[in-house]
Amino acid sequence: MLENNDNIIQSVDRAFKILDVFNLKEKELGVTEIANRLGLHKSTVFGLLRTLEYWGCVEQNQTTGKYRLGLKLFELGNRVIEGFDLRGLALPFLQDLVERYRETVHLVVHDRGEVVYIEKAEGPSTIRMYSQVGHRAPMHCTGVGKAILAFRSKQDIDTVIRTKGLQPFSPNTITDSRRLHEELSIIRREGYSFDNEEIEIGLRCVAAPIMDNNSKVIAAISIAGPSMRMTDEQMQNLIVPVKETAFKISQRIGYSPLS
Repeated sequence: MLENNDNIIQSVDRAFKILDVFNLKEKELGVTEIANRLGLHKSTVFGLLRTLEYWGCVEQNQTTGKYRLGLKLFELGNRVIEGFDLRGLALPFLQDLVERYRETVHLVVHDRGEVVYIEKAEGPSTIRMYSQVGHRAPMHCTGVGKAILAFRSKQDIDTVIRTKGLQPFSPNTITDSRRLHEELSIIRREGYSFDNEEIEIGLRCVAAPIMDNNSKVIAAISIAGPSMRMTDEQMQNLIVPVKETAFKISQRIGYSPLS
């Protein structure tokens, strides 16, 4: 995570802020809307949009004149995902969990204080979830996020808390930094984490970290489902299989308990 902005090139920074202003609810935005939200001059935004359009990163709706994200971003995103060997190595293990427990299984990695979903294997009785491949989620209120964050240094944890905050997504979200540190300490000791309806009411999960050949946590998996099926008893039953699956994936990428 970058802390020092001294070497940030302003025009590139502004271009990425423009790309980041689009979301699923507002897929198209006009020049004035973007300029107002980012506090930039319309002429600056227009010039950056034309450059982004040239590279295919945005497209203009010829009817409305508004802009939307372009297919070039999809192409670049696929290059990143396809080049990430972890997905291919982990997928058979994720599918095995789905077949055994008939719930949705996720694989995430950490990126700049958030988790990014890079694979999702859905069970036969799926429900609508916040998680989609390519989407980001907070670390403090997701099982996978806490499973990764627990194995970061105290300084890294405090940086995530400071820069990302502890936004309440549900009444169960941990919003107190001391309480979060306490829970992360338990997760670090036990090797697994729960999401007890912390990001979404009605959704629970069990998660565990994935380690690389340097014994560094680089990812996490979870098995998630509706609270009516993910009872306290079922959550306890899933701890061992989720931890074992995470361990097997870790071994495949070079992790050894003795390393």
